[in-house]
Amino acid sequence: MSFQRRPMTPFGLRRLKEELRQLREVDKPANVRAIEEARAHGDLSENAEFKYAKEQQSFIAGREKELETVISAAEVIDPATLSGDRVVFGATVQLMDTETEEEFTYTIVGDVESDAAKGRISISSPIARGLIGHTEGDVCTIKTPKSIRKLEVLEVSFESCESWD
Repeated sequence: MSFQRRPMTPFGLRRLKEELRQLREVDKPANVRAIEEARAHGDLSENAEFKYAKEQQSFIAGREKELETVISAAEVIDPATLSGDRVVFGATVQLMDTETEEEFTYTIVGDVESDAAKGRISISSPIARGLIGHTEGDVCTIKTPKSIRKLEVLEVSFESCESWD
């Protein structure tokens, strides 16, 4: 089995570490207390609270393992340290749809930190894959699940992710 690095911004790594800390320091101890409390009610075979607490225990353990795996595979790339005019991971790209002339901006981030509503799209999304390697002035034809779009790259910049929520 090969070990594959996953690109991620410092923001994404910080967010995952915060979630892992929350699981370990808050959720897990609360779950242990819930299991103990449910056990105190007696007959475990018909105890819905006990069953729910055990399901939560399993979910927490699985999510903890998943987060540890993703964090250990993280290749942290800070967009603030990058420069150039070519679209790469971490780039903030101002685009224009050539058909509607609508302008919008996306920042290309790792899979686990994407949030389209905030303009952060995953490096593995169709739009990001179609933009990678292009420069300002290029018109990219991108096949999305809904349609084929022609997007013009208006500007490529690299900004710090420190101000992200």
